[in-house]
Amino acid sequence: MSASISVVIPMYNEEESIESTVEAARAALERVAADYEIVIVDDASTDRSGALAEALAGCDARIRVLRHEHNRTLGGALRTGFAAARKQLVLYTDADMPVDLQVLPRALALLEESGADLLVGYRLNPEAAGARRALYTRAYNALIRTLFGLELRDVNFAFKLFHRRLLDAVTLRSEGSLIDAELLLKARKAGARFAELGVRYLPRTRGSSTLASPRVILKLLRELIALRKELRR
Repeated sequence: MSASISVVIPMYNEEESIESTVEAARAALERVAADYEIVIVDDASTDRSGALAEALAGCDARIRVLRHEHNRTLGGALRTGFAAARKQLVLYTDADMPVDLQVLPRALALLEESGADLLVGYRLNPEAAGARRALYTRAYNALIRTLFGLELRDVNFAFKLFHRRLLDAVTLRSEGSLIDAELLLKARKAGARFAELGVRYLPRTRGSSTLASPRVILKLLRELIALRKELRR
């Protein structure tokens, strides 16, 4: 394969993971992409994440680091990364590497064979995240399905591969965790076709996640209400 890919990685306090994640991304990309870049968005980390990412970029011109002065959470970080992506395809994943990126050849093949504009990864083993997180995931997917009729298995999983041109057709506004659903819903409204790929989820072993915190959930619900109003117009 000779794909042209931008890998966008949002990062906040991931000093224990970012080096291994970037190395895994490079190893996977070397197999499939003649032209690639890794775009790391440092969302105002307070640990050594930024310095480690800058060191990686200093050794490889294909790695770029963008830094927020103030924390803008997941949506803000992804919007910055998407805006900076230069290649024909964009892959979004998290800094804690929730999936083995050696699935990338399968993902690229499925995207091409299906004629889809956007490939959505879903967890084959959602219970690996723990009972509470798995419950949150099921409830959220059911909520999005009920409110918007979006029949996808795993809305918020951080493995999405899509054509860069799709970003020209949608305007993303979310600053929080609603960004995944917003991307999918606005892509559907723009006429995008979806494909799904089941992957084995790798639960976090280092660092800590804030995605299930009450503050994050409250922000997501506020943005969800605003998005529903926007899509109805």
